[in-house]
Amino acid sequence: MSAHILLINPNSSLATSDMMVSIARRAASGRMAVAVATAMRNPPMIVTPEQLDAAAAEVVEIGERHEAGCLGIVVSAFGDPGLAALKRRLAIPVIGICEASMIEASQGGRKFGVATTTPELIQAIDDRARDLGVWDRYTGIRCTSGDPLALSANPERLLEALGDAVRQCVELDGAEAVIIGGGPLGQAAEQLQPLFPTPIIAPIPSAIDRMLDLMQVAA
Repeated sequence: MSAHILLINPNSSLATSDMMVSIARRAASGRMAVAVATAMRNPPMIVTPEQLDAAAAEVVEIGERHEAGCLGIVVSAFGDPGLAALKRRLAIPVIGICEASMIEASQGGRKFGVATTTPELIQAIDDRARDLGVWDRYTGIRCTSGDPLALSANPERLLEALGDAVRQCVELDGAEAVIIGGGPLGQAAEQLQPLFPTPIIAPIPSAIDRMLDLMQVAA
């Protein structure tokens, strides 16, 4: 492939990779080619802190292996596993979908929340808000109930449950924008956007837009 952005899926689901790279390519809208690489040692969906921590090593391996052939890398899991190490080791831009979406959501001092399906990752997501310096604008997380894997397997139920979480972020927490927190939730994020007057931030397009902006500045 010619010059491209590489999207790394830290989850091992090839179907999720196909969905995420389709979203990324639409977001790039012909401005840059987007390829995808899938981690194979990690679970199909990362739902615990232990899985998130373990995913980092393979993300770094993939990034280092592909660096020579790409202009930038997007880490497409919401906890940004391996992101800090890749930023240190690679000479190309590396962006995480949590990083990009929190920066976008907090622009102009806007208060923002996160709606997601993984309650065990609340602390990890909270930590990203602190690390990125947006804690003062962060209204917190609202999670769906039940098993994240079972919910993700039922698109209609997933959309309804995430919609309820978005409403809680807005009505109970005062969020002025809501991020749908998860790479595997990318399709649901796109479907939720037109249903709310409050801005709904889809992390994958957010990361692609930020990457293209960085490349333009670098050029």
